[in-house]
Amino acid sequence: MPKNLPAAVLIGRPNVGKSTLFNRITGVRRAIVAPLPGTTRDVISDAVEWRGVWFELTDTGGMFGASEDPLRAMVSARGRQAAARAAVIVIVADGSEGVTPADEEVAAAARATGKPVVLAVNKSDAARSQAGALEFHRLGFESIVVVSAEHGLGIGELLDEIVRHAQGRSAASAAGPAADRVLTEALREEAAGTKSADTAGETAVAIVGRPNVGKSSLVNCLLREERVLVSDMPGTTRDAVETALRWRRRRFRIVDTAGIRRPGAVARAGAVEQVSAMQARRAIDRADVVVLVVDASEGPTDQDAAIAGAADRAGRGLIVAANKWDLVTAGGPAAARAFDETLARQMKFLDYAPVLRVSALTGERVPRLLETVDQVSEARRRRVPSAELNRVVEAATLAHPPVSPGRRQVRVMYAAQVAVAPPTFVVHTNVATTFHFSYERFLVNRLREAFGFEGSPIRLQVRARRARP
Repeated sequence: MPKNLPAAVLIGRPNVGKSTLFNRITGVRRAIVAPLPGTTRDVISDAVEWRGVWFELTDTGGMFGASEDPLRAMVSARGRQAAARAAVIVIVADGSEGVTPADEEVAAAARATGKPVVLAVNKSDAARSQAGALEFHRLGFESIVVVSAEHGLGIGELLDEIVRHAQGRSAASAAGPAADRVLTEALREEAAGTKSADTAGETAVAIVGRPNVGKSSLVNCLLREERVLVSDMPGTTRDAVETALRWRRRRFRIVDTAGIRRPGAVARAGAVEQVSAMQARRAIDRADVVVLVVDASEGPTDQDAAIAGAADRAGRGLIVAANKWDLVTAGGPAAARAFDETLARQMKFLDYAPVLRVSALTGERVPRLLETVDQVSEARRRRVPSAELNRVVEAATLAHPPVSPGRRQVRVMYAAQVAVAPPTFVVHTNVATTFHFSYERFLVNRLREAFGFEGSPIRLQVRARRARP
């Protein structure tokens, strides 16, 4: 996402509908919505266009007011940081409850920034709520818009106010009218490229794993900033937080996800964790490369293998990041050897995935992660020349001919690569048959030896050659 877009930041006390409003304006369900105070924790952003003007909309956690979230102080601090960088601050209040002391605290904090403020009085569907919205004029803001994020009422008027203030802020910071026109056009072009369906050149990377294995710490280490909330409490991350990153003229979109527990535990945990887990799985499906973060101090678990299996079935590139390796090295060579043995046993189906032993705490080997992501992304899209492919397949099948389930003799006529991402090959035979999984594995291993494909699953299909008419 372009970093120089003017930012409109949604702030307010907990459970006033900020995330619902964010989803309504951006047109995507990125922010988790639940009737629980303190649901949103991380700061998430997306580019928005309204009447030819682009800006960045940012959702924050609840500031002030009642919340049982143990991370409330950290969430509030993140909200204040986002507000300090805003071009426009949008205070979201609950029109059905009227002005509360927490709303007054939010208003005072917004006024102290010196930034333009728009007050959005939400949940104003009923006539009674709209009448009660008049009470909010006593907070002293000129721009007050009555909206219903759930039903889409008043959103156009709110966007008009945001754009008016955002344009005024850009003009004030530019070096005159001509500079402002140049800045506006540049922002439009850059943002339009961000929202374009053509994402060629950008690699989507999903950081996944069990709760509390260090995913968010690893993301912050990669970005070299405190982008996502980090604490020792499992389940800190709830929303899937996307961040753009440039590295050696390459573009990555890093997605930090919530920890994925066993399905039974997720079902018992309630709606918030269920949606968090769904977003994490969706991030896997949309990724080019999945980085599975494993707690090296605990060793790989069955759940780690289950998450890796989901990435493999989805055809995504896969890297295993053994985090907290500093704790393993403290245990000596025996501890490192025990981890390697457990990993080979738990994830023997992932022998193609590179394993990086990293420490988000010390930064050890973290720079290698982006380099490996780039290599795996390239391998996933690699196309093999037909002549070289058939040379390798012919040599393999002559040395070890396949056998059909009925013990009929099978001859491989030729092979062809029919797709990339993941690499998919079709082997044409003289008779309709299937290969035993061990023989499929044998052929896949020969393809890897010849052409690499490190970190990428390979799909193999068998078809009978069409009879000539």
